[in-house]
Amino acid sequence: MDRMIYLNSLYDIYKDLLTDKQREYYEAYYFDNLSLAEIAENFDVSRNAVFNQLKLIEEKIEELESKLKLREKHDKILDIIKNSSDKNLYEKIKRII
Repeated sequence: MDRMIYLNSLYDIYKDLLTDKQREYYEAYYFDNLSLAEIAENFDVSRNAVFNQLKLIEEKIEELESKLKLREKHDKILDIIKNSSDKNLYEKIKRII
């Protein structure tokens, strides 16, 4: 479960860097909870093709995070503002991110 949450948080950040088809596969599997066989049938491809695409997507978003560290930076900013005594600043930054 933790891995799925992690991947979904990365997907939220990096989804615009994926192809339309990759987004469709990812969302069908992780958000719509379809099986590989169901996705394969919907897209008229093999189950193995869907599996390979999902693996590729996961690797891609993890690689992007390892290079850009946008999620890590986001989490650090949230930690800083949560511990800030300036609630006005906290609300302003929270709205931005």
